[in-house]
Amino acid sequence: MTKPSLPDLLHAAVSAVGGTERPGQVAMAEAVAEAVDDQSHLLVQAGTGTGKSLGYLVPALAHGERVVVATATLALQRQLVERDLPRTVEALHPQLRRRPDFAMLKGRSNYLCLHRLHEGAPQDEEDGLFDVFEQTTPTSKLGKDLLRLRDWADETETGDRDDLTPGVSDRAWGQVSVSSRECLGASKCAYGAECFAEAARERSKLADVVITNHALLAIDAIEGAPVLPQHEVLIIDEAHELVSRVTGAATGELTPGQVNRAVRRAAKLVNEKAADQLQTAAETFERLMELALPGRLEELPEDLGYCLMALRDAARTVIVALGSTRDKSVQDEDAVRKQALASVETVHDVAERIAGGSEYDVVWYERHDRFGASLRVAPLSVSGLLREKLFTDRPVVLTSATLKLGGDFNGVAASLGLGPEGTATEDEPVWKGLDVGSPFDYGKQGILYVAKHLAQPGREGSRDDMLDELAELIEAAGGRTLGLFSSMRGAQAAAEAMRGRLDVPVLLQGEETLGELIRTFAADARTCLFGTLSLWQGVDVPGPNCQLVVMDRVPFPRPDDPLMSARQKAVEEAGGNGFMAVAATHAALLMAQGAGRLVRATGDRGVVAVLDPRVERARYGSFLRRSMPDFWYTTDRNQVRRSLAAIDKAAKEAAGE
Repeated sequence: MTKPSLPDLLHAAVSAVGGTERPGQVAMAEAVAEAVDDQSHLLVQAGTGTGKSLGYLVPALAHGERVVVATATLALQRQLVERDLPRTVEALHPQLRRRPDFAMLKGRSNYLCLHRLHEGAPQDEEDGLFDVFEQTTPTSKLGKDLLRLRDWADETETGDRDDLTPGVSDRAWGQVSVSSRECLGASKCAYGAECFAEAARERSKLADVVITNHALLAIDAIEGAPVLPQHEVLIIDEAHELVSRVTGAATGELTPGQVNRAVRRAAKLVNEKAADQLQTAAETFERLMELALPGRLEELPEDLGYCLMALRDAARTVIVALGSTRDKSVQDEDAVRKQALASVETVHDVAERIAGGSEYDVVWYERHDRFGASLRVAPLSVSGLLREKLFTDRPVVLTSATLKLGGDFNGVAASLGLGPEGTATEDEPVWKGLDVGSPFDYGKQGILYVAKHLAQPGREGSRDDMLDELAELIEAAGGRTLGLFSSMRGAQAAAEAMRGRLDVPVLLQGEETLGELIRTFAADARTCLFGTLSLWQGVDVPGPNCQLVVMDRVPFPRPDDPLMSARQKAVEEAGGNGFMAVAATHAALLMAQGAGRLVRATGDRGVVAVLDPRVERARYGSFLRRSMPDFWYTTDRNQVRRSLAAIDKAAKEAAGE
């Protein structure tokens, strides 16, 4: 039988999802097919509207071997599993003569645990020994959530938290889910045969395409024990997020509350001597944390070092004791023991890691107004881990709308553990970069405006000139504004100022759920939406209701961010430019993502306004501008006001106002 051609397969798939074939999508599909066949690595930048999901799914399905697709966001996972894959599989079936199976796989805590649901969560002493289901009033928010979870458990086929609509609070979900460390294991659990997490794992072992998330991919790489099924091709979508997600998964934390919880959980299961040893170490740790000042610990203070070693040794003693004692008087002893063991093992592992003082780790104190002090540890870099675990035994395709920063792929590649494009060493595998462009005509559809006349933003203090500029721009645009701020304080101050000055609704992140805010913003042209980090990447509002995207300042990491400043210092000590490699690259990625909120469809028009003169004046300004879509560029404030007014007038006429 003649092998079906890739263009024919792509055409069938695009038609099935009701899309339009794009030259960039075709180029991407051909490059992905080549990388898979050659067992090579590929970085693909595919702009919004390219149809990149089909650009990698079609060649992956045509290849016929098992593929793992890892994404960063729930929205894309849902789109792949509920829309793109079912339609694509059906469309390709006549030519492939097979129907590839696909499955979703997440971490265990994302699935409802039937043991927890029916037997109840083991309770800590301070909460009282009772079943939350029985004690919670049916009229309380928690009670209603738990009753709804019980009903849902009888209906759901997946047990996946994300299939529950509307969702429930983290507290409610915590009563019916377990971490992998807390799980009894299918063979020891009375509900093992019906376990949702085990069923998801079994489905993934049989599937041709497994959709997962960056966090599970990170755990698979870090833990050493495979979580994902054996696969021949790895595709990483939203790849600009990978380094931060892997860093998050590799970050450890110790808090007094967490350590005290471990003590309480273990105390009723081990001998008094072991329990007292852990209790004493916990009390010492709590006293030290009361005095902790936020910031990096370049060297471990002597008292903290001794305290962590005592905590580590006491935790080890308890772990041994937990394995050798039984107490039948404890109700549901196996679950109680497993929960205690998980808590104590976490304390042991993090204390041991920090006490070990690895030069490859960054350690710091953090202080939160609500939760108090915590001691954290994160890898200085994850590039070595990614190079070793991701790029050794199968081809990897990484794709995103923002992988080229400052005009090339090398900055992102370096963060992934890869050398410069086209070079290969014994340690650094060869890779190829491809920018397939975008179907949008950015030069005609958008303007990049930098307000070079404003004062340079300082670390503190008000920016009255920036607020004046913001008000004038919003007024010219007739609302329609997405305000992206580098801090929550900045977003709040701007929202308060605009509400006092302008006759347009201003929504502020945190005043309602993010989904509800975005829906309200998308529904009313006069509305503005202000917020911080999640809005820089998470807003998709095509059409005339988002025609002005404003960034208040270059979103550099905070100078006192312990991890970022440590990474910057490490680059400088190795002879590189730490500011450009870390701070400027971080800012460029966010600005590229933020600017991408403006043009989401071929008919969109608008302005991205950066109210920070450094993008025009500073030496690194051109690097930041080259990282953003290729909009028409200006610093002329009058030109921008005229353009916004014209766009507003056209939108009103089109709406029949």
